[in-house]
Amino acid sequence: MARNISIIPKAPIARILMDAGAKRVSAEAVDAFTDVIIDIAEEISTKAVKIAQHSGRKTVHDGDIKLAVK
Repeated sequence: MARNISIIPKAPIARILMDAGAKRVSAEAVDAFTDVIIDIAEEISTKAVKIAQHSGRKTVHDGDIKLAVK
């Protein structure tokens, strides 16, 4: 069995689901939610980098992230 390595710790992900009202959260649900969050974050990151590059910068700013989300 391959070990699932993630850059996002599982406890905060489970906490997000619990804060949303879940009484209990399975390990599989945490893994699935983590995968979704990483996919979304990668899309936003790619857009934010393109926005920064278009502005002639190498540094991504908070405004780039906010614009990428829109």
